[in-house]
Amino acid sequence: MVLSVWQWNIIPGKEKAYEEWVRDAIPRILRIPGVIEFRGYRPATGSAQTVVTYEFADMAAWAAWYSHEDAQKLLTELRTVTTDVRQEIWGPSPFVPKPVRPGE
Repeated sequence: MVLSVWQWNIIPGKEKAYEEWVRDAIPRILRIPGVIEFRGYRPATGSAQTVVTYEFADMAAWAAWYSHEDAQKLLTELRTVTTDVRQEIWGPSPFVPKPVRPGE
């Protein structure tokens, strides 16, 4: 599995535009083949920071998704309502190559 972790800050004064964009963007980004799971997070303190994660089967699936024309359009749009956009790609740990759940 490959995890793509994105972080950004919503531009002050663009909260409403961001909210409208997100409602449209999530279904559009998930129509692009390759995403196994998508999650979104905001700090419990209520700040304008956002973290989203996308899970992919492997690096090839991530690369195909990332290079897709629609993904690039959405990433361009993202930058109109956010700042400090950062991305990291994470692969499985050699010590924990698959999920471990309590009791297993």
